[in-house]
Amino acid sequence: MGNPKYRLQGLMLASFLFIADQAVKFIMIGPLALESRRQIHIVSFFDLTWAENRGVSMGFLEASSDAQRWLLVALTALIAGVVGVWMWREKLRGDVLALSMVLGGALGNIVDRVRYGYVVDYADLHFGNFRPFWIFNLADACITIGVLILLARAFLLRDKGDTNP
Repeated sequence: MGNPKYRLQGLMLASFLFIADQAVKFIMIGPLALESRRQIHIVSFFDLTWAENRGVSMGFLEASSDAQRWLLVALTALIAGVVGVWMWREKLRGDVLALSMVLGGALGNIVDRVRYGYVVDYADLHFGNFRPFWIFNLADACITIGVLILLARAFLLRDKGDTNP
């Protein structure tokens, strides 16, 4: 089993990221009323732009009916459960923290899908007409960064059989 200290750190980070994600989405929906305003210009390369993501990453597996929505909730909850078990069993601190980023982000997007039927996206990074990413949210960024950290650690930082944190 994993290190109890790292588990606690992972649970705390996942909880913090989940709460931060939901707080930012609350601000977008409530005080900023982004849904009705559609877009708020921030700087030349970043806007807040309202987007309802009814699918998963980059709009894949779009749910166009209630049955598909709940299947998507079940699928993403299953994946989050697997990530949670993996995080619980992981022995390496870096992997635990990366997995907690994935878990916190996944839970934030699952809650949106349950509450609204879609994931609230708002972060619109662009350079002129070039958009390196689709419109995203804090949860998406956490998931992406967590996965990139896991990949980097798996391919660049570990020798076979290494169990040091």
